[in-house]
Amino acid sequence: MSEGVVHLNGELVPAEEAAVSVHDRGLRYGDGAFETLRAYGGRVFAWEAHAARLERTCETLGFADAVPSAATLQDRVLATLEANDLADAYVRVTITRGEQAGKLTPAPDPAPTVIVVARSLPRGGLAGDPVWDEPAVLQTVRTRRIPDAAIPADAKTLNYLNGILARLELQRAATDEFAADEAVMRDGEDTVLEGATSNLFVVDGGRLLTPSAELDLLPGITREIVLELAREEDFPVETGRFGLDTLRDADEAFLTNTTWEVRPVGVVDGIDLERGPITSLLRRRYAERVEAACYED
Repeated sequence: MSEGVVHLNGELVPAEEAAVSVHDRGLRYGDGAFETLRAYGGRVFAWEAHAARLERTCETLGFADAVPSAATLQDRVLATLEANDLADAYVRVTITRGEQAGKLTPAPDPAPTVIVVARSLPRGGLAGDPVWDEPAVLQTVRTRRIPDAAIPADAKTLNYLNGILARLELQRAATDEFAADEAVMRDGEDTVLEGATSNLFVVDGGRLLTPSAELDLLPGITREIVLELAREEDFPVETGRFGLDTLRDADEAFLTNTTWEVRPVGVVDGIDLERGPITSLLRRRYAERVEAACYED
């Protein structure tokens, strides 16, 4: 792992010297936004989509006008990769409202804190290896997804307590015989929504199902790419509402996020699932998309 140099407020700084004020609102209140990116071959994959979502989150939080432009942020990401001599990497861009007095109500003149960190990951694409070792093991948790009416579900903010509580449930329930590595989160009506850090897909009778973006979930960038690839393959795609029985009885299931890409599900609540052909095909199509976008001239 390489995090020798970070980009902090427009400057490349050795990680051990980088510091954020104890009065920063990101620390005090989780008042900020972030995006997780993948760099392949020195190129940032799906940058435009990530930058657009980051801007939307900052607009939701009310400080988008004070944030550097997408072009400036991209330059900082590329500079961070170069400074760490990284071509294939995990990259995180974090933007907080910045340092302000200790009052809940934000001041009207924010000076955002902007942080870029990067660490090495395996090569992606057709010649690459996934970052995960095995198919995912899922377990349903009691922790429910925060409703959109409380915190906008499509805003990728620094407040991740909901997912942390779900992952803590997995830790507390783990035994020597069974340990899940992703939570299945539902709403108050027991509708399946997503994982703690992933979107969920189910294959049922040849149909590809995924919870609708109209529900209380964060629709990921990788999710959108996979839906596009599935439609290119003429798979019947349905976005809507389904419960745990549909997930547990699935022919196949897989998770998506930027780091995992397309990760098959092997177990749901102790029930074994097959790694089937639709998951395998979409994994390959995603790798082809990465290869063409980032490794080919």
